[in-house]
Amino acid sequence: MKSASVTLAPGALASMELFRELPPAALDDVIKRARLRRLAKDTRIFEQGSSAGRCHALIDGRVRVAQSGSGGGQVVIRFVGPGEMFGTVALFTDRKYPAEAVTLMDSIEISWSEAALLELIGRHPRIALNLVRIVGKRLKEAQERVRELATLRVEQRVARALLRLASQAGQDTGGGTKIDIPLTRKDLAELSGTTLHTASRILTAWEREDLVVTNNQRVTIRNFSEIKRIAQDHAD
Repeated sequence: MKSASVTLAPGALASMELFRELPPAALDDVIKRARLRRLAKDTRIFEQGSSAGRCHALIDGRVRVAQSGSGGGQVVIRFVGPGEMFGTVALFTDRKYPAEAVTLMDSIEISWSEAALLELIGRHPRIALNLVRIVGKRLKEAQERVRELATLRVEQRVARALLRLASQAGQDTGGGTKIDIPLTRKDLAELSGTTLHTASRILTAWEREDLVVTNNQRVTIRNFSEIKRIAQDHAD
């Protein structure tokens, strides 16, 4: 793991979901209690089942959060982008990380110890309100994925997974919306609740129809309206 000192202005935290609507003085207080690290690609930030002692957020880069089963298989839970929190809910539940978090590229991570976070919440109650919203959002996302697995066709689930990733990390390239996350077909299969074979078959068919193009572990949505139509087709 490569770790180096990084400097960060308090204003860089203003758009982060945990610290939204905090005044400049409060943001300065937050950053004084933080640990800021530059991490190399493939750095494991925390392991599944390890003690949860810190609240994490990403300043730059990408992080893959995945969960392993007792049989050794692994499932992608989510991808974390700049400004997003991760590994926080475990501090307020069973105090064990339910998944592992690994950097997908060189990244900058910021974190707070449990003691520092609780002190900040006491000094700035707005953080507690933001934390409730974050937990509610994560719960809604989990419920939505369960509903999709139970009610939607696999093509719809794959399309919806692509649209969520595009919303999170989409870049307009002139030739479509490029999802700027290293994404394997296995990752997409796991996010969609299907097999690698099925996800590959669907992507290959969509590439033939020029709906998407894949290159160097990047997916570009070429026909956004059609992917959106597939995602919504008979969804209700």
